[in-house]
Amino acid sequence: MYAIVKNGGKQYKVQEGDILLFDKMNLEPKSEIELDVLLLDNNGDVKIGTPLVENAKVKAEVINEGRGEKVIIFKKRRRKDSKKKRGFRRDFTRVRITKIEA
Repeated sequence: MYAIVKNGGKQYKVQEGDILLFDKMNLEPKSEIELDVLLLDNNGDVKIGTPLVENAKVKAEVINEGRGEKVIIFKKRRRKDSKKKRGFRRDFTRVRITKIEA
Protein backbone atom coordinates (compact mmCIF):
# COMPACT_ATOMS: atom_id res chain seq x y z
CA MET A 1 0.00 0.00 0.00
CA TYR A 2 1.25 3.46 -0.85
CA ALA A 3 -0.15 6.98 -0.82
CA ILE A 4 0.61 10.32 -2.41
CA VAL A 5 0.66 13.07 0.24
CA LYS A 6 1.06 16.81 0.06
CA ASN A 7 3.25 18.91 2.31
CA GLY A 8 4.65 22.39 1.75
CA GLY A 9 3.48 22.65 -1.86
CA LYS A 10 5.21 19.39 -2.81
CA GLN A 11 3.87 15.87 -3.31
CA TYR A 12 5.53 12.72 -1.97
CA LYS A 13 4.94 9.01 -2.59
CA VAL A 14 5.03 7.28 0.82
CA GLN A 15 4.81 3.78 2.29
CA GLU A 16 4.85 2.68 5.91
CA GLY A 17 8.36 2.91 7.37
CA ASP A 18 9.64 5.50 4.87
CA ILE A 19 11.82 8.35 6.11
CA LEU A 20 11.30 11.71 4.37
CA LEU A 21 12.78 15.19 4.53
CA PHE A 22 10.07 17.88 4.59
CA ASP A 23 10.57 21.63 4.71
CA LYS A 24 11.15 22.84 8.27
CA MET A 25 7.96 22.73 10.37
CA ASN A 26 9.23 23.76 13.87
CA LEU A 27 8.01 20.61 15.64
CA GLU A 28 9.43 18.74 18.62
CA PRO A 29 11.02 15.31 18.09
CA LYS A 30 8.70 12.32 18.73
CA SER A 31 5.60 14.41 17.98
CA GLU A 32 2.90 13.04 15.67
CA ILE A 33 1.60 14.77 12.54
CA GLU A 34 -1.20 13.90 10.11
CA LEU A 35 -0.87 14.41 6.37
CA ASP A 36 -3.67 14.74 3.83
CA VAL A 37 -3.88 12.07 1.14
CA LEU A 38 -4.25 12.95 -2.56
CA LEU A 39 -4.11 9.38 -3.94
CA LEU A 40 -4.27 5.99 -2.25
CA ASP A 41 -3.31 2.62 -3.79
CA ASN A 42 -4.29 -0.45 -1.75
CA ASN A 43 -2.93 -3.41 -3.78
CA GLY A 44 -4.52 -2.35 -7.07
CA ASP A 45 -7.57 -0.60 -5.57
CA VAL A 46 -6.81 3.04 -6.43
CA LYS A 47 -8.69 5.94 -4.84
CA ILE A 48 -8.15 9.38 -6.29
CA GLY A 49 -9.17 12.41 -4.26
CA THR A 50 -10.93 15.52 -5.49
CA PRO A 51 -8.74 17.13 -4.15
CA LEU A 52 -8.33 14.87 -1.06
CA VAL A 53 -9.33 11.25 -0.40
CA GLU A 54 -12.07 11.20 2.24
CA ASN A 55 -11.41 9.33 5.51
CA ALA A 56 -7.78 8.70 4.59
CA LYS A 57 -4.89 9.96 6.68
CA VAL A 58 -1.19 9.30 6.86
CA LYS A 59 0.35 9.45 10.32
CA ALA A 60 4.01 10.35 10.72
CA GLU A 61 6.42 10.78 13.61
CA VAL A 62 8.97 13.59 13.69
CA ILE A 63 12.51 12.25 14.11
CA ASN A 64 14.53 15.49 14.17
CA GLU A 65 15.19 18.79 12.47
CA GLY A 66 18.40 19.85 10.82
CA ARG A 67 20.18 21.47 7.92
CA GLY A 68 21.21 19.80 4.69
CA GLU A 69 24.51 19.71 2.87
CA LYS A 70 25.82 22.99 1.52
CA VAL A 71 25.13 23.61 -2.14
CA ILE A 72 27.49 26.02 -3.87
CA ILE A 73 26.06 28.35 -6.51
CA PHE A 74 28.83 29.82 -8.65
CA LYS A 75 28.15 32.21 -11.53
CA LYS A 76 30.85 33.52 -13.79
CA ARG A 77 30.66 35.68 -16.87
CA ARG A 78 33.71 35.03 -18.97
CA ARG A 79 35.89 37.94 -20.03
CA LYS A 80 33.80 40.32 -17.90
CA ASP A 81 35.72 40.06 -14.61
CA SER A 82 32.40 39.20 -12.96
CA LYS A 83 31.83 36.24 -10.66
CA LYS A 84 29.54 35.45 -7.75
CA LYS A 85 29.78 32.62 -5.22
CA ARG A 86 26.91 31.81 -2.89
CA GLY A 87 26.12 28.92 -0.59
CA PHE A 88 22.76 27.48 0.46
CA ARG A 89 21.76 25.01 3.17
CA ARG A 90 18.19 23.72 3.29
CA ASP A 91 16.41 23.51 6.66
CA PHE A 92 14.44 20.28 6.97
CA THR A 93 12.28 18.17 9.28
CA ARG A 94 12.97 14.43 9.08
CA VAL A 95 9.82 12.29 9.56
CA ARG A 96 9.04 8.58 9.58
CA ILE A 97 5.74 7.35 8.14
CA THR A 98 4.13 5.18 10.81
CA LYS A 99 0.65 4.37 9.51
CA ILE A 100 -1.53 4.77 6.43
CA GLU A 101 -5.24 4.75 7.28
CA ALA A 102 -7.71 4.13 4.47
